Amino acid sequence: MDILMITHFCVLPWEKGNSRFNHVANNLSSMGHEVENVTSSFSHDMKAQRSIQDVWAHSSEIPYKITLIDEPSYNKNVSLKRLKSHKKFAKNIMQYLRTRKKPDVVYCSVPSLDVASAVAEYCKNNGVKFVIDVQDLWPEAFMMVFNIPLLSTLLFSPMKRKANKAYAAADSVIAVSETYVERAMRVNNKCDEAHVVYLGTDKDRFDSFAAAACPSTDSENLKALAERISAEGSAKSKIRLAYVGTLGSSYDLHTVFKAMRSLDKSVLEKTEFIVMGDGPKRTEFESEAKDLPVIFTGNLAYCDMVWFLTRCDVAVNPIVKGAAQSIINKHADYAMAGLPVINTQESNEYRKLIDRYGCGINCACENSEEVAEAISELVCDTEKAKRMGAASRNMGERLFDRKNAYRIIADVVCENSKETK
Repeated sequence: MDILMITHFCVLPWEKGNSRFNHVANNLSSMGHEVENVTSSFSHDMKAQRSIQDVWAHSSEIPYKITLIDEPSYNKNVSLKRLKSHKKFAKNIMQYLRTRKKPDVVYCSVPSLDVASAVAEYCKNNGVKFVIDVQDLWPEAFMMVFNIPLLSTLLFSPMKRKANKAYAAADSVIAVSETYVERAMRVNNKCDEAHVVYLGTDKDRFDSFAAAACPSTDSENLKALAERISAEGSAKSKIRLAYVGTLGSSYDLHTVFKAMRSLDKSVLEKTEFIVMGDGPKRTEFESEAKDLPVIFTGNLAYCDMVWFLTRCDVAVNPIVKGAAQSIINKHADYAMAGLPVINTQESNEYRKLIDRYGCGINCACENSEEVAEAISELVCDTEKAKRMGAASRNMGERLFDRKNAYRIIADVVCENSKETK
């Protein structure tokens, strides 16, 4: 069967990251299907144009076709230039579809909404089954940034109409959280059932990175940190907190730093906080934490991030009010690393998972006192931390191992292909 994937924000196999879509494409290809992944010439993560030469250079290693469609560059995630770029990309996608043979099924990630609504129209007009995979809620995510009563509603109403069009047109709905499924299904009358498939990670690959002798980083500072961690072995003197992700306005490291300052001296002396990632607020965070035992690694290759993460003892998931009301990538990594989680995210779905599996401590959002209590509890009671860590790994294997979870996506796509025939 000819399966066309349209994944606007895909991280390609040779780039830094841990993309859901590469795994899906590999699964479908291994089942004997003809798979093409159509994505953008512009890397959203790197904010740089991709080279077609890179695609050609890696083509022999990848069992499916990758097609880059031109998209203009933009510098800021929330900007008019980005929205204009998406419109142009959607237009170019449609031009490509008019020249391509009609596929048996289209699997399309959402957002962006310009692409999803345009592809929905194409599938309707050509009798092609349309499967969506909802990764984020737009315009809701933008409205968190520009939250101006009445004006925001008016400004983002065109985006809402595009979202509703894509959701309503889907023959099957997949999403990364129950929240996203519920939003799509409110306007979809075609699907009898929707599917929650969390953003996950490949357990075997994750474990191989964790078992490596030393990370592959070229940074002298990180090599020194890795050597220190390795030399300590089981006789380490510090309990390490870990954060993985973007250093941006949605992530509340301020509360963690404030909590650390309120710790008893004896607890703080046992604590070290490793922050893995980069983003627009990195300089601000570094300045705020300069008097604390905090190490900023910057962006890491996924293999290096896993190595450092699995040498930590407790993960923190500090998210500001109203942001990221879903299951996100770091949840899978924290679980697979077997770390107890100190969580401030308001997402009921994630909070319930932590309570159900007993794999962490839920704190009130932006409440540094509760975060400080949780840090003290896990730093001082290492046996409890280990029990919660084991429960976290159990959750990871059950819910976040892509080898198992992502089979659902392949099955849904294939079922729609059969219906087309």
